[in-house]
Amino acid sequence: MHHFKFTCRLASAALIGATLSAAASMSHADTALTEEPHAADASQWGLGIGLGSESRPYRGVSNHVSVLPLVLYENRWVHFFGNTLDVKLGSVDQFSFTLRAKYALNDGYKGSDSNALRGMDERKGSAWGGVAGSWDNPYAKLSLEWLTAGSTKGNTVKLGVEHSFAMAGLQLTPHLSTTWMDSKYVNYYYGVKASEATAERAAYTGKSTANIEFGVRADYPLTRNQMITLDVGDLQRGSGVKDSPIVDKSSAATVRVGYLYKF
Repeated sequence: MHHFKFTCRLASAALIGATLSAAASMSHADTALTEEPHAADASQWGLGIGLGSESRPYRGVSNHVSVLPLVLYENRWVHFFGNTLDVKLGSVDQFSFTLRAKYALNDGYKGSDSNALRGMDERKGSAWGGVAGSWDNPYAKLSLEWLTAGSTKGNTVKLGVEHSFAMAGLQLTPHLSTTWMDSKYVNYYYGVKASEATAERAAYTGKSTANIEFGVRADYPLTRNQMITLDVGDLQRGSGVKDSPIVDKSSAATVRVGYLYKF
């Protein structure tokens, strides 16, 4: 009898890309689609598509919709999905640990994105690297992720908790996470340098802060090999982001949809 496991990370600021990654966003909180566990030494392949919509924080910048082809590959040592690669370090009882690399596709902006950003230097998306761990106990799944990025020289730490239960053929998963961002990260994406300041846009030095995201994910198996997921949530941005003169949105509604076919 074959066993299958579907794992989709459709995440926040970032979730498809930063929208899927979020904040780095299908990232930045993660979405999981799981059917059955597979043999430890077996390899898995899957293909799908993800769609995400999120309100970007910058003044004059409209909601961002991202579409991302999804490729899943997993074996005993690695797990690759979307914009995230995990190298498995091992597990002890209910604890598991990985080295993690990801790319935040939609982080940052160009000065041409809106009139309010005109004259600002481009802020680019970042490649992130770090470690992650999880504790899957009978009451909830707790996760912790620490990442650092070369372009920002900043760090983020994300702590999440979720609990799944079955209802009417669906697997429902309420989830809550907080992401701490250090001052280097906040200053890169939300700071205003003295050379960028204008009469309408004051200079601003970013300070460390934390975002909070909560939502509910619904996973539905179409067949043994196919799964769809819908994740709706709300992101509350921290004061270090909200205080920036180039930011005018303190919160963001997020909608993420994914489909995966496992071969």
